[in-house]
Amino acid sequence: MSSRDALYIGGQWCAPLADGRIDVHEASTGEVLATVPSGGPADVDAAVGAAVDAFPAWSSTSVKERADVLRQVADALEAREDELAEVMAREVGTPIASSRRVQVGLGVGVFRSMAGVLEEAPLEQRIGNSLVLRVAAGVVGAITPWNYPLYQLAAKVAPAMAAGCTTVVKPSSVAPLAAYVVADVVHELGVPPGVFSVVTGRGAEAGEVLVAHPGVDLVSLTGSTSAGARVAELAARSIKRVTLELGGKSAFVICPDADLDAAVEAAVRTAYVNNGQTCSATTRLIVTRDRLAEVEGRLAAHVGALVVGDPLDPATTLGPVASAGQYRSIQGFLDDAADQGTVLVGGPGQAPGQDRGWFVRPTVVSRVANTARLAREEIFGPVLVVVPVDDVDEAVQVANDSDYGLSGAVWAGDVEQAVAVARRLRTGQVSVNGGRFNVLAPFGGFKRSGVGRELGEHGLAEYVELVSLQLPGDVPSTVSVPTAP
Repeated sequence: MSSRDALYIGGQWCAPLADGRIDVHEASTGEVLATVPSGGPADVDAAVGAAVDAFPAWSSTSVKERADVLRQVADALEAREDELAEVMAREVGTPIASSRRVQVGLGVGVFRSMAGVLEEAPLEQRIGNSLVLRVAAGVVGAITPWNYPLYQLAAKVAPAMAAGCTTVVKPSSVAPLAAYVVADVVHELGVPPGVFSVVTGRGAEAGEVLVAHPGVDLVSLTGSTSAGARVAELAARSIKRVTLELGGKSAFVICPDADLDAAVEAAVRTAYVNNGQTCSATTRLIVTRDRLAEVEGRLAAHVGALVVGDPLDPATTLGPVASAGQYRSIQGFLDDAADQGTVLVGGPGQAPGQDRGWFVRPTVVSRVANTARLAREEIFGPVLVVVPVDDVDEAVQVANDSDYGLSGAVWAGDVEQAVAVARRLRTGQVSVNGGRFNVLAPFGGFKRSGVGRELGEHGLAEYVELVSLQLPGDVPSTVSVPTAP
């Protein structure tokens, strides 16, 4: 991977005004993969200034112009699939096949889908004697995480661009390279200067400055719950709008009549996707006691068969976690696993056969009480806990007994029964008998999992403000008034 020496600000590659560099490490080796600038307050100020200057013209463009740009970005990113997939396999540890399908595919899909959403969204509406306008919210500060560098950037930048907002992106210092590829694409396409800028930097030196900047109107963050609380605190001082997509400890409920082969296979897939580095991963498996032993046997077989190794090897199904800090955090949970339940597979220590990098042993801990730390806190690694219950009613109670409410899953003997259980879960999305993720459906959570929604028409709505034009009483609703292009 090539190191980067500049920041993308106002349509140009600019030398950073702050000193310092950030090392980007390869997850499978721990070695330095590339370096990027460590931007500071002056760099953030320059990027926000460019976004403020670009906003009047960009927010006045037509729906067709903005939709065309979104599709062009999607096409250009898709053309660089191999490069992007390798970047995120090496930065994050995502196995290469999953990196192509999920890391790149979802990001491209969000840009492309948002063009269609924009074209179908009503930008104006008559309500009695009022003409209600949906107008761009302004300058967006987008702070993106390391686990899905392209997809999470797309989930913020695509609706912002669609709405007519301009955006400054502060990517994670752990995995910033995909944001540079997006900047390359935006530059090559000739997107107007200031519509999209990238400032790499550390949280206190760049991220917090971006959130507090008086030129920023809306802040969108994906990250930990503690980071979300800090952003909300800083944004509140200047009454900024915020959208926060935060942590999760999501439950997968297996009903007594479920097909266990299908349910367990799905439970493993959704718990260990991206090596467990997924906020919506269903990492609490809730099972009735009469089927617990059967589920444990299947889990041991499935998880034991995962191939841990180099994420660039097509045979690998579980790669390393993204950083030394994340590895240490996970090990802290695994050191206590045997005291909180029965370790079926895995446990503390480096994965066998791996003498460098940050490879965690894929782990299942069963017979865990829902009050245990393993069941309460987000681990963010390849660790699944099994919580036994007496019946479906207790399963629902346990699923909802969490500080989080981001995701979930239900598997039952038929879809109708599964939907009935899913309706009782207090969480932002629920997979029903294996239902797949949908980039057009709203994504976000309850409680400590965040504020607001991303994706589709609901995600676009986060980036607009509403204006009511009160028309004279003698203008009937049947009379045409000038509309937006």
